[in-house]
Amino acid sequence: MRLVIARCSVDYTGRLNAHLPLATRVLMHKGDGSVLIHSDGGSYKPLNWMSPPCRLDHLEVDEELAEAGVIEMWKVTHQKSGDTLTVRIHEIVDDTAHDLGVDPGLIKDGVESDLQRLLAEQVDLIAEGASLVRREYPTAIGPVDLLVRDAEGVAIAVEVKRRGGVDGVEQLTRYLELLGRDPLLTGIQGVFAAQEIKPQARTLAEDRGIRCVTLDYEAMKGVDSGIPTLF
Repeated sequence: MRLVIARCSVDYTGRLNAHLPLATRVLMHKGDGSVLIHSDGGSYKPLNWMSPPCRLDHLEVDEELAEAGVIEMWKVTHQKSGDTLTVRIHEIVDDTAHDLGVDPGLIKDGVESDLQRLLAEQVDLIAEGASLVRREYPTAIGPVDLLVRDAEGVAIAVEVKRRGGVDGVEQLTRYLELLGRDPLLTGIQGVFAAQEIKPQARTLAEDRGIRCVTLDYEAMKGVDSGIPTLF
């Protein structure tokens, strides 16, 4: 990866045209060929960029550009669309290259499978005295995440999400309709469990008689969140 801090102007030409006036920015040329233009702000999002497959060419600076202060010019061309990103560099503050090697990829903590596993081990969070019947309980349209029974033996179908939206409630509704046809699961109830449940999803779930449970992933792992509590 090459990182260049430079005073530059940038023009994008293609399906849309965009211009960045002269300013100091970070130019990032990655090993996959992509070029990204960053400012000191905007979090992770670049001001402009060219995604691969693309080619970076260093163009000759003509006399007119040199008189305007340009010392180096890049032209990045997308090899499929033909869109171009032209960078006119007036001053290079820093220019470094780094070999980052092979990235092992992102290892996610708190994905739905982790939540499901932890909740299967802590079904009391669904109902006091509950017991697990099975994870991934099958239906004709796919498995519901958990099937449990409360202390009185009533079956409860549980759908687990990291962020619970309306689509998750719709999914659980379909599962409940199918499971309710089984005479052994008569009177089955539904629980929509997630780390975060959107207001629209909560409203829809409650309207359909589905109970919502908000999961504290850190507490389920046995990690102190650091948030003060009364007891």
